[in-house]
Amino acid sequence: MRKFVMVIDDSTTVRKIIETCLGREGFLVQGCADGVEAMRWLTQPGAQIPDLILLDIGLPKMDGYEVARRLKTKPQFANTVIVMLSRRDGVIDRLKGRLAGAKDYVTKPFKTQEIIAIIESYLGTSPSTVSN
Repeated sequence: MRKFVMVIDDSTTVRKIIETCLGREGFLVQGCADGVEAMRWLTQPGAQIPDLILLDIGLPKMDGYEVARRLKTKPQFANTVIVMLSRRDGVIDRLKGRLAGAKDYVTKPFKTQEIIAIIESYLGTSPSTVSN
């Protein structure tokens, strides 16, 4: 079974780079431009539950902290790993991410290899090495 990763970032460029890179690694990927769109997608009947969510903090409408908090209140997302993405690299930002339910925190700009390594550390071996 391929692992499913959701990318929630208001930057189309960042989303496309991550989606392309993870797709090449064999992950199923869904991108959303903001927290409201992501929550709508995730809470629709029959929506696939992501194994991991890459979540930008600085989102329009609903910031990443709020998205993480809302997801963590829903039992179906209890096993979903949340990794925050942000341009801010302060201790307070990282702490707020942890308190909201994030397992990890990546600062922008990042290397795609760093993102892949973090995802693989939480979800196990690379999906491209696992037979589907």
